[in-house]
Amino acid sequence: MKMSHLPRLLMSLLLAVAAGTATAAKPASDLHPQVLLKTSLGDITVELDAEHAPLSVANFLVYVKEGHYDGTIFHRVIPGFVAQGGGYDAKYVERPTRGPIKLESGNGLSNAHGTLAMAREGAPNTATAQFFFNLVDNTRLDGPAGDKQPQTGYAVFGKVVAGMDVMDHMAEQATGRGGPFPSDVPQTSIVLLKAKLLPRAKAGASS
Repeated sequence: MKMSHLPRLLMSLLLAVAAGTATAAKPASDLHPQVLLKTSLGDITVELDAEHAPLSVANFLVYVKEGHYDGTIFHRVIPGFVAQGGGYDAKYVERPTRGPIKLESGNGLSNAHGTLAMAREGAPNTATAQFFFNLVDNTRLDGPAGDKQPQTGYAVFGKVVAGMDVMDHMAEQATGRGGPFPSDVPQTSIVLLKAKLLPRAKAGASS
């Protein structure tokens, strides 16, 4: 994977994922990259928080740069809860992933409405590529604040800064059975057409 065109902070964070550790503090302006998610319902821009969730942000950006998310669907949408995607294509074929990352729940970021968090299996340290939007305030998904070795909770690593209406519109779609899933699958596929890291000049100034 070519990384020479990535900002220096992002390159160091990607290397940190491979090493399993976060890097030293960097300027605040570099810690909040923005990613455009072009979906079949409209565009969503998310601002990532590498200050509080460096491993989760670096991991997400690897998948963005590799094109992993392009053509995936939101396969689990539960009104009043979450919209989850990043793992399956429109034919419900699961995309291959890299190894799991360390859980970063309890990092000071809460699973509030409009935030972006890593999905995982029941055990900690099992998140790979899948993520979810919090469609409401889901504070019960937070890990213990300040926990350096969290075993519970879901790691928030970003927030929606544009296209909140698109995210909320996901919750209005009819759901049911689809592929291997018995329920909660949008009956009209919500496709993540393209995920793209935005240049600083085009990124918003919300942070």
